[in-house]
Amino acid sequence: MRLERLNYNKIKIFLTIDDLHERGLTKEDIWKDSLKWHQLFHDMLEEANEEFGVDFQGSVAVEIFSMQAQGMIMIVTMEEPEEETLSDGFIEMQVTLEKNTDILFEFFEFEDVIQAAKQLSCIHYSDGCLYKMNESYFLFIEHLSTGKENQIFAILSEFGNPSFLSIHCLQEYGVEIINSEAVKTINHFFH
Repeated sequence: MRLERLNYNKIKIFLTIDDLHERGLTKEDIWKDSLKWHQLFHDMLEEANEEFGVDFQGSVAVEIFSMQAQGMIMIVTMEEPEEETLSDGFIEMQVTLEKNTDILFEFFEFEDVIQAAKQLSCIHYSDGCLYKMNESYFLFIEHLSTGKENQIFAILSEFGNPSFLSIHCLQEYGVEIINSEAVKTINHFFH
């Protein structure tokens, strides 16, 4: 689990599939109103309070973005408190679930990017953007809805690792190498 403060009343929480499994949860448990899920949520808010000094009380809005095999991102926003809710000492949660179809994988060697691109071309996938940052390569696939999501994840997982780095951070601090059809371009030059 990784936390990032976005502003004075908003935090971003990254949860991997392993984080959920360690706590005996699955992504499907979010749909259920289970005690384990509430305990995890309160643990995350306590950690945010300790790390950032954000005291969540009253009403919070929670946006959950499912990232297929990578896990999920939660955006927790403390809403402006009303006078009577300040003394209640409880948290009211409003949850919005969204499926994120953007994926980002990190590769430590360019050869791994080439091998992944070769395998992706075998299933007739040619899109993506390629970036480099801190000696790693990143393949960003936006709006993945080809019906081959599981195959694409399996191939990328074989050669790289899911990255929870935000694409905005990568665009600002990384170097864009190929801005579209990265898989096709890599296969053209390195086949």
